[in-house]
Amino acid sequence: MRGEIAAVQQATQRARSDAEAAAQRAVDTRLRTQGAESGRQLTALTHRLDGLTTSLTELAARVDELSSRVEALGRQVRAAPPASPASPPPAPRTASPVTPVPPPASSATALPAQPVAPPVSPSMAPPPSVTAGTRPATNALQPQDIYHASYIDFSKGSYALAIAGFREFLRRFPDHTLAGNAQYWIGESHFSLARGHANTGQPEKATQELELAVQEFSKVLASYPRGEKAPPALYKEALALIELKQPALAQQRLEYLVANFPQAEETPLARERLTAIKTR
Repeated sequence: MRGEIAAVQQATQRARSDAEAAAQRAVDTRLRTQGAESGRQLTALTHRLDGLTTSLTELAARVDELSSRVEALGRQVRAAPPASPASPPPAPRTASPVTPVPPPASSATALPAQPVAPPVSPSMAPPPSVTAGTRPATNALQPQDIYHASYIDFSKGSYALAIAGFREFLRRFPDHTLAGNAQYWIGESHFSLARGHANTGQPEKATQELELAVQEFSKVLASYPRGEKAPPALYKEALALIELKQPALAQQRLEYLVANFPQAEETPLARERLTAIKTR
């Protein structure tokens, strides 16, 4: 009897041990599953944030494009009224010199002076109409048009042309209201070039473009600290630093963005990035 009791006790203890071990394995498995799921969710969230950032960048570019178009159209509308009344007068001027030419017999001394005058007036008449007709060409040299043309290059993926165009804009109009935006798009062009090189297996070129992007983005805050592109420039500079394996510097830029631009659209994204950096 005692032997049977002892055997039952041992069997009970083994069953309890097996149950505890099975429970522990189940807990470990659940924790690993939850950890993997959390990692997948964090990765998906990061990709989603990157997509939102790209969308915001494209929307901002479209707003800049529309603003430049509106300003250019406004300039043309304001310039159109004075140009339209200036074009009719040349027609009567060219017609009036033709009539004095037939009577050359009455006054020989006065007539030579009048034939000389008519050629001068027709030659002087075309310039107003020519300038009115060529005004769009001169408008092409206006700030908004240079900016708009450079942005079109950027939107088409012609980043080298966009960089050259925005640099020319800054050289000619360093104090223009769109100067900060132009500086930002230079950095964005280098950042896009870096991603293109990375996707095509050219890490060295990608690194060079990322370093240039950091330099150009930093100029936005240095030269245009109150411009509308200061917050996105800070955020994109931090992203470039993260890809350059410089998380400490990236953290500084993100913290500066959160502290100085709490209402910016990029601030929530910056907080997410800070959390990701600190948990690594």
